[in-house]
Amino acid sequence: MAKDKEKKVKECGSKAAKETESTSDKEVNELKAQLEAVQKELEATREELAKTKDSFLRTYADLENVRRRAAQDRLDLISSASKDVISGILGVLDSCDAALRMLEEGSPERTGVETICNNLLDYLKTKGLEKIEAKGEVFDTEKHEAVAQFPVSDEDMKGKVFDVTQTGYILAGKVLRYAKVVVGI
Repeated sequence: MAKDKEKKVKECGSKAAKETESTSDKEVNELKAQLEAVQKELEATREELAKTKDSFLRTYADLENVRRRAAQDRLDLISSASKDVISGILGVLDSCDAALRMLEEGSPERTGVETICNNLLDYLKTKGLEKIEAKGEVFDTEKHEAVAQFPVSDEDMKGKVFDVTQTGYILAGKVLRYAKVVVGI
């Protein structure tokens, strides 16, 4: 009987040990499963954060581009407005040049017209307007428009501007009106 009792105690002990082992294996498996779920959730959160950050940076870059374009559009509008006004005034400058050609040198009327023309031209220069100097220069299609060709006897004048029929102007580094010229051939 003692042996039977001893055997039963051993069986109960090993049964209890097995149950303890099974219980701790179950708990370990449950903890592993929970850990994996938390890791998956953490990875998903990291991916979502990366996508959100990328979206934010793209949106910020788009906003900066819109700001830059708006500022450039404002500058272009101002430039365009001044270009239109100055283009309209070029006719007045042409009239001044014609009046000066008609008036005799040294006459008081010529002096007055010269003063008015110079004041107008000086003001327009402060706005970025420049005259295209053409007479005697080599013909340049970037600044000149040939309206005629004229045979010249002087070899040095061949391919150069012989006469200017209408003065050309540059505004802020861009040709506003090409100089209409006669080219020597």
